[in-house]
Amino acid sequence: MPRTPEQIQQEIDAARESLGATLDELAFRTNPQRLADQGKAKVQEFLQSPPGIALVSVVGLTVTFVVTRKVVRRVRGTDRRRVEPVVTYRREPVVTYRKVR
Repeated sequence: MPRTPEQIQQEIDAARESLGATLDELAFRTNPQRLADQGKAKVQEFLQSPPGIALVSVVGLTVTFVVTRKVVRRVRGTDRRRVEPVVTYRREPVVTYRKVR
């Protein structure tokens, strides 16, 4: 049975509405501001959980330890990068350097 022009127009309108709804949903899902807010909320939720608190504590202690160690070494004037000369005598003296422990 053939379709009438009114039926075809109704099908086209229904498809247009469906496509419009799909595009609106895609625009909502890919909104950059909404995605950024959602990511920020997830990070804050994680950082307030026990594993997040432990992670922040470990990172803070590690940074504190490294900075303190560097400051103490500079104050004391000791650095592991120092070298001392080693003189070897063959035909002519040869000076090489080795790391001091």
